[in-house]
Amino acid sequence: MAWKSRKSGGAGSRSPVRRWAGGADEEAEKVPRGHVPMLAGGGEDGGERVLVPVRLLSDPCIAELLDMAAQRYGYCQPGVLRVPCDAGQFRRVVDGAMQRCGIIASA
Repeated sequence: MAWKSRKSGGAGSRSPVRRWAGGADEEAEKVPRGHVPMLAGGGEDGGERVLVPVRLLSDPCIAELLDMAAQRYGYCQPGVLRVPCDAGQFRRVVDGAMQRCGIIASA
């Protein structure tokens, strides 16, 4: 599975991260089957949109971040699910979970 970074536009990115500005065109962007869009980072730039494979939701690190998100934002947050950590840290968590689950992102 090849991941493309919207920020750099390069096809060689190994992380499933995309820049998220929250525009109407990007909200309409289709999410690939078997993935959940999440927003990490927040801040002024809107954070980074990460497409997380559904298989990773049972990973202990991802599950802990989901629990933290529920505590901070509640269960009724509109739009993309926000995760309470910076984008770089979330990329590392997702990459580690992908390795543990045997999902390899191709270059």
